Amino acid sequence: MGAGDVRWHPSPNCGPRRDGLRPHLVVIHYTAMQGADAAIARLCDPEAEVSSHYVIDMGGGVTQLVKEEERAWHAGAGEWCGQDDINSRSIGIELDNAGDHPFPERQMAALERLLAEIMGRWDIGPDGVIGHSDMAPGRKHDPGPRFDWARLARQGLAARPAKAHPNEITEDSFRRAAGEAGFTADVGFDDLLAATRLRFAPWRRGPLCAADYALAVPKRLA
Repeated sequence: MGAGDVRWHPSPNCGPRRDGLRPHLVVIHYTAMQGADAAIARLCDPEAEVSSHYVIDMGGGVTQLVKEEERAWHAGAGEWCGQDDINSRSIGIELDNAGDHPFPERQMAALERLLAEIMGRWDIGPDGVIGHSDMAPGRKHDPGPRFDWARLARQGLAARPAKAHPNEITEDSFRRAAGEAGFTADVGFDDLLAATRLRFAPWRRGPLCAADYALAVPKRLA
């Protein structure tokens, strides 16, 4: 994707990254609004105090709102791998989707091209691509159960879950496993389990089981 393929629509809702931090994460969101234009308008509204680096519409059009070097206001409260202020550590991508329908092929293809470029520019590995729900379990649910994480993983654009054979299946042992996989936000067990399933097994229901331990462990924690 060349520079000519990205529309520039600057948002005032941004600032410098804190403490000299540079992005080592990409956070994927859905907009949950009535179209990309409505989302862009909100992300550029000073009163809304939210923004993102990029918005991708359902036709695959990419709009950049904040320079990658700057801190956009997309992640909010939460943490990943024991680190907070995710806004200073990440690049945010909003996908035009209400969360209740599949993501169109053109949109996914545009996301893949953009991800590959961002990851190359900032030396971000597949383990650094996460969903909003990963770092804010219970508070956020995007990009939701219809997002195709496995498709990204097959191309090296997201982490693959590892096989797991837990010695015990308990809430405490699962919290430890989820923490090692990056899910370190202080949330209730049900929210934690739901967040890991949203990421790795959105079809799964019922109580905690051995298959829930099949999570991806970030290289920096391995």
